[in-house]
Amino acid sequence: MSNFPDNNSVMSKQFLTPVFVRRIGPDPHANGAQTVAANGCPDIFELADGDFAIIGIDMTEHASKLPATAGCGPDERMVRVPRKTLVLAKSDIPDHV
Repeated sequence: MSNFPDNNSVMSKQFLTPVFVRRIGPDPHANGAQTVAANGCPDIFELADGDFAIIGIDMTEHASKLPATAGCGPDERMVRVPRKTLVLAKSDIPDHV
């Protein structure tokens, strides 16, 4: 028996090295555009396993203000993504699971 979680568990995903497949939405720096954050975020990427990686401004410190039915675990971060970023990415996000 292995000491590692099975491949179907959420825990097992944290042990995998992510493979970035493609950017979702337009490049935030296209045509010389500047972004509001210090290191070039926001951005959205699709991962090889079908999940998404989001680059945004960390706002985890405000997680206590979430509704009672939501939360941010110790291994999670809550990030702010500008509306424009998500709206422009909408056409690249699959309609099915």
